[in-house]
Amino acid sequence: MLLRILTIPVISTATLSLVCVVVLAGRHQADSGCVTTLDAQDALDVVGKRSSEQPMLRREPITPLVGKHDLPRSKVMLGKLLFNDVRLSGNNTLSCASCHNVSEGGDDGRPGSLGIDGQIGGLNAPTVLNSSLSIAQFWDGRAKDLYEQAPGPIHNPIEMGSNWDEVISKLNRDHDFVQEFRSVYPGGITADSIVDAIVAYEFALVTVDSPFDLYLKGDDDALSSDALDGYRLFKSAGCISCHQGQLVGGNMFQTFGVMKDFDDRFDASSELSNGRLNVTQRESDLHRFKIPSLRNVQLTAPYFHDGGTASLEEAIRIMAEFQLGESFSDKEIARIRAFLVSLTGQVEEDLR
Repeated sequence: MLLRILTIPVISTATLSLVCVVVLAGRHQADSGCVTTLDAQDALDVVGKRSSEQPMLRREPITPLVGKHDLPRSKVMLGKLLFNDVRLSGNNTLSCASCHNVSEGGDDGRPGSLGIDGQIGGLNAPTVLNSSLSIAQFWDGRAKDLYEQAPGPIHNPIEMGSNWDEVISKLNRDHDFVQEFRSVYPGGITADSIVDAIVAYEFALVTVDSPFDLYLKGDDDALSSDALDGYRLFKSAGCISCHQGQLVGGNMFQTFGVMKDFDDRFDASSELSNGRLNVTQRESDLHRFKIPSLRNVQLTAPYFHDGGTASLEEAIRIMAEFQLGESFSDKEIARIRAFLVSLTGQVEEDLR
């Protein structure tokens, strides 16, 4: 049997592409007495059927989020237990979920998080939702991934105020929990296995099926006219230069105050305002922060590293002034807000 490749042009609404169709043609076989063929019309029918089943994505600088379905479920659910376990804190009052409420935007809604013994952190807690897709962790990017990030709050004396020896000792006193843990990690409870389980859970916290993602997948009715106009303005004004990709941000660092001085809005004297400078010690990284994702931004007020901006409308106004040198009208801000609201997706129900 011979294998021939035919290249057939296929027109779609999104693009003109070439689809390679395998056409099988064979000589008369003595044992079967038949010839296997797929003519050009059959090939086009196959392509047409596949195209209708899998509509092409709109070609935009923002791409849809895709859920993580290949993670071991037992590990993810163990991670959820640990994420919500107050025994990870020094005085058994705080869990990871205390500052990262998965049901309400993945953060805590405070300018600075409430830590152990009533202490208040100096930075606004970022959302945990979709965090596995970020270029780095923390506002200054000091942790390269979630594996590096997870131990930080546990050991921070202002946040959870504990250590691995203390945490593991407490967990090992719970016979039922130990048995459940060993069913996933036969080696038992260790610092590495605790982190691995928590990170598996965090990897699963992807917010899918936002109205904007449905629009990207071809649903013309997913967005309101205001949201679509807001997206167009978001692109034409230049917001898209920093907020694009799957996360609509989260994939680079940028100086806050490109067009207007940082200290016109923030406390430039605070070490927490140094941004990435604290990590790299490069003067060029002063006031340079990881660009936050705009996914679910409707749910993550207050805004910016200091948590000093209460409303999304005000955050849009500030970004226009400080980063673009623009002054949006109230109507333009309302439209951009409508677009940003359309980026709100859903976490799997049993992960909340």
